[in-house]
Amino acid sequence: MIKFTRIFYIFLGYAIFSTGLQAQDCTLDIGGDNTDMMVEVFQLSGEQIKTMENLKSDLEIQTKSLKEDIQKLFNDHPQSSTEELQVLADKYRVLEQKIMDASWECDKKLLTTFNEKQYRRYLDLCHEAFRKPIKIIPVAVKDTVGSN
Repeated sequence: MIKFTRIFYIFLGYAIFSTGLQAQDCTLDIGGDNTDMMVEVFQLSGEQIKTMENLKSDLEIQTKSLKEDIQKLFNDHPQSSTEELQVLADKYRVLEQKIMDASWECDKKLLTTFNEKQYRRYLDLCHEAFRKPIKIIPVAVKDTVGSN
């Protein structure tokens, strides 16, 4: 009985460990409603805010057509059998992934404007939330104090 219990706990630990390694991406959610919070948390500069607003507008344009495609899919695709519903789900997942990819790309573009301190803050928040950060090389902060 002890051997069975030990094997069970090893299996349970392995299952938890292996699923825990599949962390979700740590996104900024540029397309969301919390851009003011992002400005505050990361202390974005005026230039970074402008970049974020442009990325948000671009993302809205990209995702608008995808969201329309999703609505059209739900309206027009047959849904009377299990097989048809499975095909619908597969097509939906493809469109949903395109939206997530576009959002990820916008997040990455904004992150490339982050300096080391801002990126460190992002990494810390990702680790606290058990999320996988988007890897970039932070922008070096320019020395503005008298090096002539």
